[in-house]
Amino acid sequence: MGCNRNCGLVAGAVIGAVLAVFGGILMPVGDMLIQKTIKKEVVLEEGTIAFKNWVKTGTDVYRQFWIFDVQNPDEVALNSSKIKVKQRGPYTYRVRYLAKENITQDSETHTVSFLQPNGAIFEPSLSVGTEDDMFTILNLAVAAAPHLYPNSFVQGILNSLIKKSKSSMFQNRTLKELLWGYTDPFLNLVPYPVVTTVGVFYPYNNTADGVYKVFNGKDDISKVAIIDTYKGKKNLLYWSSYCDMINGTDAASFPPFVEKTRILRFFSSDICRSVYAEFAAEMNLKGIPVYRFTLPSLAFASPSENPDNHCFCTEQIISKNCTLYGVLDIGKCKEGKPVYISLPHFLHGSPELAEPIEGLSPNEEEHRTYLDVEPITGFTLRFAKRLQINILVKPAKKIEALKNLKHNYIVPILWLNETGTIGDEKAEMFRNQVTGKINLLGLVEIVLLSVGVVMFIAFMISYCACRSKKVN
Repeated sequence: MGCNRNCGLVAGAVIGAVLAVFGGILMPVGDMLIQKTIKKEVVLEEGTIAFKNWVKTGTDVYRQFWIFDVQNPDEVALNSSKIKVKQRGPYTYRVRYLAKENITQDSETHTVSFLQPNGAIFEPSLSVGTEDDMFTILNLAVAAAPHLYPNSFVQGILNSLIKKSKSSMFQNRTLKELLWGYTDPFLNLVPYPVVTTVGVFYPYNNTADGVYKVFNGKDDISKVAIIDTYKGKKNLLYWSSYCDMINGTDAASFPPFVEKTRILRFFSSDICRSVYAEFAAEMNLKGIPVYRFTLPSLAFASPSENPDNHCFCTEQIISKNCTLYGVLDIGKCKEGKPVYISLPHFLHGSPELAEPIEGLSPNEEEHRTYLDVEPITGFTLRFAKRLQINILVKPAKKIEALKNLKHNYIVPILWLNETGTIGDEKAEMFRNQVTGKINLLGLVEIVLLSVGVVMFIAFMISYCACRSKKVN
């Protein structure tokens, strides 16, 4: 009887040890299976989860606009006073709803090229007003004239056309005109061929961004979705290559197995450059663990602090010998127009940027850019891209509309928040296909290991106790 009991205890201990060993073996094997599955599904080729969501996003993406309505236009034009602005918004459009076009795989280079069509649909229910709401804003054409044509004689000619068209430093425009374009009366009088339509985002609807060429990750998963080539706006490819700005993905996804120490780089054609984000916090999004990465203040720092920004310091006066921080001159990819980008309300900007503007109130929580990335797949499940569009205005003695200005202004026109969050249905699918399976496998590993260890210890204690009684 004692022999049978001892044998049973030993057998139990052996079974426990086997379970513990099996659980220990299952962990690396399970990790390998997970990695193999993920590496297969994030490749940008027909049939994968990544490709399906890459061709056409299943997430509703919205672009919200807040317009800086100028309250004292005459006072500024006559006395060079501080510009008083009142933020109005949001005005919301649905964007990124069109599928990528001209998708072409290259098996030799392991890349895929495509066009990204542009479109914007106004969403009245998510807006404070209509597209016909009127704003007092900077006259974009008049403000750009002395910057594009510094010659005094040419400015004299332009001045006569500005006066004839009854244009001034500021103008009244509807939201639709400001964003998507209007025929400018001053430019319409120019006697030689020029583009007479002006708008912050003109042209946009019925256009396409690209051609992009990105790595599909087939040969090297660490390069999946990273941009190899971009042939977009005039002169952008040359300028970007020269300044090493085409770097990273389009921010919709990143190479899988994202670690907190990784720097996420992504390219935006809106701002003609690549930027980067750093880990900030762990979050939970609809039951899915994600890493939040945020755009650091260093991204808009002066070239002395961030050498990557040397390309955006194009002159010494406005930039105060390249020490001004918080704004970047992107005029080179905007056909020479005096366009500057910043974070909303000049967040993280030099104090002198906001000094001539009243009505700004930078807020880290409302105005920062962030990405919530699922770390195993590298998919971005929620994001908020926030930027401000500004125009440089300089005094011009030959142009009466600008002759009373005593100093330069970097005038905020609007700021935008482009945002998207994975929908409930997609989140449930993601949990079932990715997170749930990984958690289940991890739970099985832990249970087997734990039960095995407990059984082994329990049976060994019982065996030793039994042996001790037998000896006594």
